[in-house]
Amino acid sequence: MPGLIRGVARTAVVAGTATAVSNRVTRRQQGRWAAQQAYEAPPVQQASQAEPPPAPAASDMPSKIEQLKQLGELKDQGVLTEAEFEEQKRTILGS
Repeated sequence: MPGLIRGVARTAVVAGTATAVSNRVTRRQQGRWAAQQAYEAPPVQQASQAEPPPAPAASDMPSKIEQLKQLGELKDQGVLTEAEFEEQKRTILGS
């Protein structure tokens, strides 16, 4: 009887290890495929060529003000250039 239990336990360990390795290989392949697709994806349209989003309702003025404050902070930190800041500001204000 102990030999039977040992054989079952060994089979369970081997099966568990095989499943873990298979899952890891699958995740790595999916990651590589996603990276390859992102690399091969067509370039995103320039913002100047894209249509501007529809103007938001006037009732969300506090939201616009908050977004403009955040844009100003990003510009002050050097994350956005002056041109990017102006473009985003026009998008938020809808003009």
